[in-house]
Amino acid sequence: MSLNPDLFTSVYKPDVLSCLADLSNDEVFTPPDVANRMLDMLPQELFRDPETKFLDPACKSGVFLREIAKRLIAGLADKIPNLQERCDWIFKNQLYGIAITELTSLLSRRSVYCSKYPNSPFSITQFDNVQGNIIFHKIKHTWQNKKCIYCGTAENGQLNDIAREGMESHAYEFIHTLHPEEIFNMKFDVIISNPPYQLDTNGAGKQAKPIYNLFVEKAKKLNPRYLTMIIPSRWFSGGMGLDDFRDTMMHDKSIRKLVDYTNAKDCFQNLSVSGGVCYFLWDRDHKGQCEFTNITNGDSDTVSRDLDELPILVRYNKAISIIHKVMTKDKGHLLSDNISSLMPFGLSTSYRGREKRSSKDTLALQASNGITYISRSEIIKGQEYIDKYKILVSKTSAEHAGEPGKDGMFRIIPSSMRVMKPGEVCTHSYFLVGCYDDAEEAENTLSYLKTKFVRFLMLMSMSGFGLSKLVFSFVPMQDFHKSWNDDELNEKYGLTEDEIALIDSMIKPYYGGED
Repeated sequence: MSLNPDLFTSVYKPDVLSCLADLSNDEVFTPPDVANRMLDMLPQELFRDPETKFLDPACKSGVFLREIAKRLIAGLADKIPNLQERCDWIFKNQLYGIAITELTSLLSRRSVYCSKYPNSPFSITQFDNVQGNIIFHKIKHTWQNKKCIYCGTAENGQLNDIAREGMESHAYEFIHTLHPEEIFNMKFDVIISNPPYQLDTNGAGKQAKPIYNLFVEKAKKLNPRYLTMIIPSRWFSGGMGLDDFRDTMMHDKSIRKLVDYTNAKDCFQNLSVSGGVCYFLWDRDHKGQCEFTNITNGDSDTVSRDLDELPILVRYNKAISIIHKVMTKDKGHLLSDNISSLMPFGLSTSYRGREKRSSKDTLALQASNGITYISRSEIIKGQEYIDKYKILVSKTSAEHAGEPGKDGMFRIIPSSMRVMKPGEVCTHSYFLVGCYDDAEEAENTLSYLKTKFVRFLMLMSMSGFGLSKLVFSFVPMQDFHKSWNDDELNEKYGLTEDEIALIDSMIKPYYGGED
């Protein structure tokens, strides 16, 4: 078969992998232009070395291996002049992948080898087996205490799914082994991927468990020269079970570059990923600061900084100076110490009371569907709040998926925030700020929460659309015997005109009735 010399060097319009990247909201496919931005972070001499070995441990479309192949075909032209010999060498000795499903294994081989079966006459290089170097093995979960010991997914939910013929188990090979180095029995110079992001745990609220962190951790254990992955940015300041991962990443001085997209749609067209997405370059031999880039509404801001300079990873470089001023002046006296748990009265989101008040001792219950009434005996926790004034705050922010509005600005707190009087309680849909005998203190706290200053500091700790006491990690405590406004707060903390302008450019004025 005669090999077309333009096969891997020409750009097709439209690129089928670009189209595919717009389709999935489950397993996120990587657009070719994003794959190339990640490859651009690597030393380009890697693509001129016939000994460099690349691994994608979570192949979906094969886009990473395909784009690497293009660079190697061009970069090795002087070392292996014959095109067919060059392709044979590259595909058999330099490019390796582990597909996440049987379907994506076929798709990846089609993208890389131009045939889903690399031993067929249509493959641009001939292997003696049907998988080539892009493999897929059906792996089973290993259950212990009704959870997989490797990925944490729930046994019952998985068994119900895989009992149906043809369903994937989603037991990804790369992270379902203690010895990933034995999969190919070789050392890799570069590991690059867009791993699966989450798995259903079948737990309370059927929340999804992050899984991308397991791919990053497993890849580091292989000790490549370089590692680059694109993952959700929620690990910066939140995410279920990500505390250890966040701590490790923030203290890892081998992270040379990190590019963060506040709005995932700026990276993956038409796709929302709560809290945005990021990709990073981990360089085994680098020990120093990280070149951190944040991209918001097309504006890019890059600063070399230590990722661990604050308790959480703040994505906005220009906000660091404001946070330092607040932390220096207030020395750890934070409003988060005055915030309730996420289920302040032990009442679930679906808990409902009765339509009519039955006695003077009946409590008013605020739920997502409005006000109903319950007896005091139905409250199983949070009794200290019942007969006090407190601020009701929704657990859900005013922004979809934590993304800014079309104007690039945030409102953060929904307009449903209000002062609750003694005798009022709420469901799990809300949490509480403050606990006062005096109504004026509660009203002053409410006005403080409405300031741009507070909502800006909350934004610095947000990792998605959810609100909790964690988003108050940088919000200082005040004397609520008086009211506060932005001018007073800007003066108290010595904010410069540029810092005030930054806050004004990011935070909308707070108006009620906008939800």
